[in-house]
Amino acid sequence: MAVFEYNGLTASGRKTSGIIDAENPDTAQDDLKQKGIFPTSILRIESGAGRITKKEGAPRGKTFNLPPLFSSVKSSEISMITRQLATLLAAGFPLLKAVATLVPQARTKAFERVLSRVKDAIEEGNSFADALGAHPQVFSAVYINMVKAGEASGTLEVVLERLADFSEKREDTKKKIQASLAYPVLMAVIGFLVLVFLLTFIVPNITKIFTDMNHDLPMPTQMLLGISGMVKAWWWLIIPAPFFAILCLYGIRKTDKGGRIIDRIILSMPVSGGLTKQLIASRFSRTLGSLLDNGVPLLTALGITKTISGNRVIAELIEKAAQTVEQGGSLGSVLENNSAFPDLAAQMIKVGEKSGEMEKMLEKSAELFERNVQTAITAATSIIEPLIILIMGVVIGFIILAVCLPIFEINQLIG
Repeated sequence: MAVFEYNGLTASGRKTSGIIDAENPDTAQDDLKQKGIFPTSILRIESGAGRITKKEGAPRGKTFNLPPLFSSVKSSEISMITRQLATLLAAGFPLLKAVATLVPQARTKAFERVLSRVKDAIEEGNSFADALGAHPQVFSAVYINMVKAGEASGTLEVVLERLADFSEKREDTKKKIQASLAYPVLMAVIGFLVLVFLLTFIVPNITKIFTDMNHDLPMPTQMLLGISGMVKAWWWLIIPAPFFAILCLYGIRKTDKGGRIIDRIILSMPVSGGLTKQLIASRFSRTLGSLLDNGVPLLTALGITKTISGNRVIAELIEKAAQTVEQGGSLGSVLENNSAFPDLAAQMIKVGEKSGEMEKMLEKSAELFERNVQTAITAATSIIEPLIILIMGVVIGFIILAVCLPIFEINQLIG
């Protein structure tokens, strides 16, 4: 049984598209006609290969590669499907039937295509984990390894429930952080654009009368005219400069040496560095705890958490810790002796190692640091908002002062 993607017309002439299982393109075409759909193109989706064969609109048997699906599937959609799959398995559905049932439930064509390939791979005799592993751009290493552990232990539905919880908590934390930062960032961007507009268009028109006078202007006015002239001449470069700087930093961070330097600077910054450490510690604890709780060996789990740490300095620390654990050492002791990792998290891991309840301590550590990060970001945004208003007030006040001083001097001369 193969998987086909089709485009066609209904009996009323409306366009439609979707996924269908059939032995071959001719069978797929017949099945669609029985459903009242007249196909205009039928594309075969080959399992895992990322290739399709087009029946109509191109010679039979001609193949071409599909573009990779890098960011086309959202984590929230994966979480929803995971929850539904766990529910179906717990209700007694066989895995293949459960996956086939969820294919039409996908919200996007991209995810529907991926689920179809996963179903096709299972039907060919592959394990669920191997079928997911063919799509690493959609399913993370944590997801695949937890599924593999669930299949090995016979508790796949339980593992999928935990995966859904894990994904939902991460998504919830991410949304809370984004919501807290959205308003200050928007205020800063609008304030910057307003300032550029004032210095480029408004100030030159107001101060033009002063430049025609044969009179020495006050220092604030001279400074304002100089800044305004520079902004007016280079506004086309000043506005995209922050975005260009971000792109340059992103490119540098992609290199090993540059990325290591930037990651070290990020961790050593006064306020944001501490928040970054706590955020990484919560992600590390949540991921490692979930993997261990689902039967993934510690060394394998450390290898996975290293890849999702998002910081090269922390990744190197985790790799060093894995080597120490492999030699019989303590994970908490390695993390404790490094300033890049929060000391409290290391202490909780040491307590978990001694008590034999590592998974519980990691879960508590993750919850603790997630709360700390959310509290700190809320407190920071409550300070940043009035600070941005204060800075804008000082800048506008300087502009008003620079414009008014020459006017006061002219009035004194006239008087």
